[in-house]
Amino acid sequence: MEKIWLREYPPGVPAEVDLNEFSSLKDIFEKSCQQFAELPAYSNLGVTLRYRDIDRLSRAFGAWLQQTLGLGKGERVALMMPNVLQYPVALFGILRAGLIVVNVNPLYTPRELEHQLKDSGATAIVILESFAHTLQEVLNQTPVKTVITTQLGDLFPFPKRPLVNFVVKRIKKMVPAWDIPGAMPFRQALREGAGQTLADVPLNHEDLAFLQYTGGTTGVSKGAMLTHGNLVANLQQASAWLSSGFKPGEEIAIAPLPLYHIFSLTVNGLAFMKTGVHNILITNPRDMPGFVKELGKVRFTAIIGVNTLYNGLLHAPGFDRLDFSALKLSGSGGMAVQRTVAENWRRVTGTPLIEGYGLTETSPLATCNPLSLPEYNGSIGLPLPSTELSIRDDSGRELGIGQDQVGEICIRGPQVMRGYWQRPDETAKVMTDDGYLRTGDIGYVDERGYARIVDRKKDMILVSGFNVYPNEIEDVVALHPGVLEVAAIGVPDEKSGEAVKIVVVKKDPALTAEALIEHCRQHLTSYKVPRRVEFRTELPKTNVGKILRRLLREG
Repeated sequence: MEKIWLREYPPGVPAEVDLNEFSSLKDIFEKSCQQFAELPAYSNLGVTLRYRDIDRLSRAFGAWLQQTLGLGKGERVALMMPNVLQYPVALFGILRAGLIVVNVNPLYTPRELEHQLKDSGATAIVILESFAHTLQEVLNQTPVKTVITTQLGDLFPFPKRPLVNFVVKRIKKMVPAWDIPGAMPFRQALREGAGQTLADVPLNHEDLAFLQYTGGTTGVSKGAMLTHGNLVANLQQASAWLSSGFKPGEEIAIAPLPLYHIFSLTVNGLAFMKTGVHNILITNPRDMPGFVKELGKVRFTAIIGVNTLYNGLLHAPGFDRLDFSALKLSGSGGMAVQRTVAENWRRVTGTPLIEGYGLTETSPLATCNPLSLPEYNGSIGLPLPSTELSIRDDSGRELGIGQDQVGEICIRGPQVMRGYWQRPDETAKVMTDDGYLRTGDIGYVDERGYARIVDRKKDMILVSGFNVYPNEIEDVVALHPGVLEVAAIGVPDEKSGEAVKIVVVKKDPALTAEALIEHCRQHLTSYKVPRRVEFRTELPKTNVGKILRRLLREG
């Protein structure tokens, strides 16, 4: 497809980025720590680590992984933490040691956690104590040999550190009892690593940096293999896109989305690190009063979120009285922005919501609206520099420009993953012969080059920016002895964009919706748990017996 979108690029944004400026994420990180050494890097609950602190601590952790654990290049280390100061320290320590990061959602059930640890082959995990009881249940069924545990306040200064940890554990009772023999405290690993040498591990664009788990276009959770080259490319693309409005070393960004999620990981955790941004980590954004209070403490210049988070802030008492005079960027991704939310956000803050688009498989940024966008336009923006976008029909034929040329959105560029970890069959399903990733989203490119999504080809359900796959929900529901058949679909929801609904044919006439939901809570992360249950005597099917979810969605 002709790159007509280049005509719409903001001044100074190049058509192509320099992919060879940096050899790896380690290269970018170490140069940023030198350039911005005395500037604040990450803050959490009033405590700030400067770039030199992150450099020193991550060096110690990386050395400990190498010297004490004996981990070699390419081995996998899992991270299971919310947004706390330990996350970037551990993240960059793993990468500097030449290892591969496996991000894990802290809210996973034992079943979900066991699958990811076994599939990735992770031999070590860094975990916040609040979630250690989940790991304890499945640890013996996984290849994990070393468990590093940390408490919320572990990187806070004395006396705040013991006070916060005491309140979290003893007063708020946020740490369920756990017992993992031989677990290593994170602070002890840092102390030991401080006296050890971090061996320099040569890294290049071909080396893996992350196994970032996603359902892809099916319900089977798979690890997208993201290389250092993929992430370096996406950071270069993001930096070029932000160049007109962002000043290196002068920006303050709010990070309420979890860093284990690809959107926040790349933007807040990596791209903003590259440009010396001060990230304010929000550990629990669901605590809206506490979130608003944190926002009131700083004149932030950027915030990255999803539609539901922005909607929640708009309805939070006191938010409209905050100081937005420094705000330059309100970035949104992960799920579609609703027009009413975008318009209300602009009215309250004076800045537009800038919507972007991508997938885990694209590291994730593929398209974005210009920062100079005056108001909500309903599009997912323009393809980023060095990115090609193609609209294709079911036979793979490329379509043209315009609203009547609707097909599957396909992406090609240096940020597209190498493939799925140990799943060449699944990789082949999403990659075309000429190197494009089939996104599963249906849309078109308008006459100005802006991409627009009109539907989703896959049955994926999008709950607050997180992918939920019907196959997984159905597998769990079908485990209940009272269920004969089940289908899972997404339905509109004011708070989360979409919610999970299950349509069930009973085996046991006494089966209730409450019993099914409780069953799901035992096996699924909260956002995957069905919010609605409908009972039917039969489900619509094709002549070969495949359940027609489309007919269920249509009512």
